[in-house]
Amino acid sequence: MRKLLKYLNKYKKESIIGPLFKLLEACFELLVPLIMASMIDVGIAKKDTGYIFGMGSILILFAVLGLACSLTAQYFAAKASVGFGTELRHDMFVHIQELSYSEIDQAGSATLVTRITSDINQVQSGVNLVLRLFLRSPFIVVGAMIMAFTISVKLALIFAVAVPLLSIVIYGIMVVSIPLYRRVQKGLDRILLSTRENLEGIRVVRAFGMQEKEKKEFEKENEFFLAAQMLVGKISALLNPVTYIIVNAAAIAIVWYGGKEVYAGGITQGEVIALVNYMTQILLALVALSNLIVSFTKALACANRVNEVFALRPSITEGQETEGAGTDEAVAFENVSFAYPKSKAYAAQDLEFSVKKGEMIGIIGGTGSGKSTLVNLIPRFYDVTEGCVKVDGRDVKEYCLETLRKKIGIVPQKAVLFQGSIRDNMKIGNEDADDEAIMEALKIAQAREVVGEKPEGLDHMISESGKNLSGGQRQRLTIARAIVKKPEILILDDSASALDFATDARLRKAVRGLKDMTVFVVSQRAASVMQADRIIVLEDGRIAGIGTHQELLKTCPVYEEICYSQLSEKEAGYHA
Repeated sequence: MRKLLKYLNKYKKESIIGPLFKLLEACFELLVPLIMASMIDVGIAKKDTGYIFGMGSILILFAVLGLACSLTAQYFAAKASVGFGTELRHDMFVHIQELSYSEIDQAGSATLVTRITSDINQVQSGVNLVLRLFLRSPFIVVGAMIMAFTISVKLALIFAVAVPLLSIVIYGIMVVSIPLYRRVQKGLDRILLSTRENLEGIRVVRAFGMQEKEKKEFEKENEFFLAAQMLVGKISALLNPVTYIIVNAAAIAIVWYGGKEVYAGGITQGEVIALVNYMTQILLALVALSNLIVSFTKALACANRVNEVFALRPSITEGQETEGAGTDEAVAFENVSFAYPKSKAYAAQDLEFSVKKGEMIGIIGGTGSGKSTLVNLIPRFYDVTEGCVKVDGRDVKEYCLETLRKKIGIVPQKAVLFQGSIRDNMKIGNEDADDEAIMEALKIAQAREVVGEKPEGLDHMISESGKNLSGGQRQRLTIARAIVKKPEILILDDSASALDFATDARLRKAVRGLKDMTVFVVSQRAASVMQADRIIVLEDGRIAGIGTHQELLKTCPVYEEICYSQLSEKEAGYHA
């Protein structure tokens, strides 16, 4: 939790004013039993109505002042805690954006969502309660003990026994609860993951009639979450009963021994009532403190989970270069091998080739052959395990990441569009693009008809993840978005899989006509890559062959098998 306190730096004033006003309220509260004792011993004993009304007026004044102090403290504590949560949430989002694919894969998106929402909300609530009660409750407890000693040292010894007992109970429950709250939050992670997978794959679930199976799996996760919550809830629930037993036993002792002291003439009746009131104040303060402990325990567990995210350091460190070396090579792989984190096997191995500027390169291979892995190394989404990847003659590790990725336009396998207008989506990579440039890119991507069909044109609103568009429409729009960026290198990672063959052919022809742009076309379709200047054939992460379509038909059995499994000999020769 200490590591997160820096987010209160902007709210130092509020963090000081809030607790101070709570202490001031506590001071007024501690004076009330003495005034009550005076009313009993003087006003009621002597039947002095004027004195009783005078003391009553002071009590009303203290109540008003206490309310004002409490409201002021609440305001400043809320302002500080909300500001704390906002700053923390912003920094975590920025930190997550800086993580490479490796760290995001390691943490898991469901866990990251839980930690930036639920966990931070718990920490924020904990900070709010701490600012309001952390000083007030102990101050009331200690203050009430001191005031008790000023009344009767003998009876105050009861306080001296009760308060340490209460402290032991509270500390013991907190020590046991913190690990259990971590388990609760992990259960919440699992529920979120299960829910997200179910909602994202709802069409598949219903198509295969898996609703009952999904219900059982969700019920299993929910029962784990319930069991964890019940366990920690039962332990936390012990707090109030145990504290009430101790405090009420102490109050009984005070009345019992206080009564004897009154008969002996040691103290007055009003002072006994004052002692009971002080014990009641301790009880209420400890009830508030117990709620604080429960909330703070949750906050501590959640703060540890938040710190775990901040502890994830990006495995990719930025270089400083903002310019390429100015060679005629757009991309070069020099003895590159790569293994995913925590994987013993290489996903790509011994990749050696170079691509000249303006070339169109096809990448083909079976499922799991390393096609996407290869192109993900170019924009440095992952760092190579061995070897070197160069863009424009310079090692990608030497580039500033922003500079490197501005050079590259990527269309991933899964077409992702964001909520907003078509125009907004098209301008993501190039905010200065005008409608003419956008329409030209849409024409190349065979997506003008998508816009033309919409009455609003470029202002047509796309729903979350492009759910109101077909798969082919989404793919064409994502291709257009990459072209609008006007990158030096365009990577189409199996991005035409939802297109029919005629549209795919027109798209390839249009892309081939792009000037001053190096294009990588990743596909499992031989027809999609056969017109490329060169084709890289991958098998089990290794290069099985490099060459033109005709050369590979003669020299590469892997490519020949792929081609003739999809095309007739006539088609393969005709399209050459």
